[in-house]
Amino acid sequence: MKLLFDENLSPRLPRVLADLYPNSTHVHDCGLGSADDTSIWNYAKAHGFTIVSKDSDFQDRSVLDGHPPKVILLRAANCSSSEIESLMRNAADVVKRFIEEDQESYLVLGPRRKPSSTKGNIGGR
Repeated sequence: MKLLFDENLSPRLPRVLADLYPNSTHVHDCGLGSADDTSIWNYAKAHGFTIVSKDSDFQDRSVLDGHPPKVILLRAANCSSSEIESLMRNAADVVKRFIEEDQESYLVLGPRRKPSSTKGNIGGR
């Protein structure tokens, strides 16, 4: 599984996740630091990468243009790199199925949230 981590994610992620996502890289390692989204998209498409980003512009583009490349959108505001690593580790089976199947263009991942408690009357009475 070849993932291309966007600039808004830590450059260390490809190294710490190499056991699950071999041949992954960061945009900085490809000479794409500060590159526009089109350049990153075209690079990922030409080299068989799935883009991993917090930038919803890639998701929007995948809706319009389809794939390749596929896009993994991380809905993880204010998360540390270790939390992103944990999220990607926990989702490895889902990510693998997503990349292997040909139906979907993007996958949204985010940390599990605790259910909010409801106060007041049960049943809305």
